[in-house]
Amino acid sequence: MKIVIAGGGKVGSVLCSELATQENDIILIEKMEMRLDKLISTYDISGIVGNGASYDIQQEAGVADCDIFIAVTAQDEVNIMASILAKKLGAKYTIARVRNPEYSGHFDYVRESLGINLMINPELESARSIARIIKFPTVLSIQSFADNRVELIEIEIGSTVSLADLSLADFRKKFGDVLVCAIRRKNETLIPSGQDRLLVGDHAYIIGNRATIRKFYRTVCPQKTKINSALVIGGGRLTYYLLDFLKEYRMDIKVIEQSRQTAEELSAAYPNVEVILGDGTDQDVLQQEGIETYNAFISLIGVDEENIIASLYAIQQNVEKVITKVNRELLLKIFDSLGMETIITPKRVIANTILRFVRSLGNSSVSDVEALYRLADNEAEAIQFKVKETSRIIHIPLVKLNTKPNLLIAYIIRNKKLIIPSGQDVIKPNDRVIVVTKEKNYDDIDDIVY
Repeated sequence: MKIVIAGGGKVGSVLCSELATQENDIILIEKMEMRLDKLISTYDISGIVGNGASYDIQQEAGVADCDIFIAVTAQDEVNIMASILAKKLGAKYTIARVRNPEYSGHFDYVRESLGINLMINPELESARSIARIIKFPTVLSIQSFADNRVELIEIEIGSTVSLADLSLADFRKKFGDVLVCAIRRKNETLIPSGQDRLLVGDHAYIIGNRATIRKFYRTVCPQKTKINSALVIGGGRLTYYLLDFLKEYRMDIKVIEQSRQTAEELSAAYPNVEVILGDGTDQDVLQQEGIETYNAFISLIGVDEENIIASLYAIQQNVEKVITKVNRELLLKIFDSLGMETIITPKRVIANTILRFVRSLGNSSVSDVEALYRLADNEAEAIQFKVKETSRIIHIPLVKLNTKPNLLIAYIIRNKKLIIPSGQDVIKPNDRVIVVTKEKNYDDIDDIVY
């Protein structure tokens, strides 16, 4: 596919990394020549220096005959205008990143009236993830499939939990219809079999229907009390969306924000939230505001290093749940040694959404990619396919499928029936199938077999 990307910032660079394959021709439009040169030298892409919303620049980039145009510059209006222009020029599909809360309540109307195929808001989606995690504080991450009927949670195996040293065969006997579909062990990611065991320190990814997962959660993760108070550092867009989600939780929430104007706007928008003007990375300020009295600490300021330092201090103060926003994935590699727990990466959220859209166009005659999430420090994927009659794997018992290595068919959704499959189960047309794999280039269900 021919893909034109406008904007080579955090999200644009991730997209260049993920989409620059033999099957894709990537052209990047970026205003900053040094940034463009660096990305061109790093990835197999070409590029043009200029404004992504410029008619002449889009013509030069060949937008008229591109399959997908993606606008992820820093400015919402530029992204919207660039996408409209690209559609007019002839781009088959257009995607725009739009972050302003003023647009978020009208996405469908704006998208349909302007002819933009996909509008995405990373802060909104990140806030939704944080809200789900706060509801289940022992969970490190939680993802939903099949219209929220199936959930995949990440938990850490501790020495005091009944899961430690349990074989996965015994796990199924003990907990029923839940499945361990991936394990992150130190620097290694495993797609496990029934002979593998859960060890202390493992991050286990467990899938099941919503009711069963909630029951499992209550059984094995009873040690943390319900979160009823949170100290939030930073009052930007992500905080704005998060407070909207947390209104129904009836929590005691305090926000520390350094900008007077932002603090006043946030206080006016959320009169039931205490907003403090101050530096949330200053340990004296955190002590004055009683950091140790809160169940959760959520660091959402714009500088990764400051979020990390503030979160480490919260861990020292024995705050039960610490959530940290980090955009630079290079920094994530040091978290195991620092004891960091729950990490939110907005650029990864948006990149996954765009990757799912791109993959869904890859071979739509066989199956559609309906959901895609990265797991285990970006080392594995959980993909939901909708299977069509043209697939070559239908009506064959799974035990007879010659599947590729490091892969697990984790779940089958057949109308109202939710199935954790055995070797004798078969995949049928119109099934939704969830596959967990260490490969990162599957765009249809037939890719899982030789």
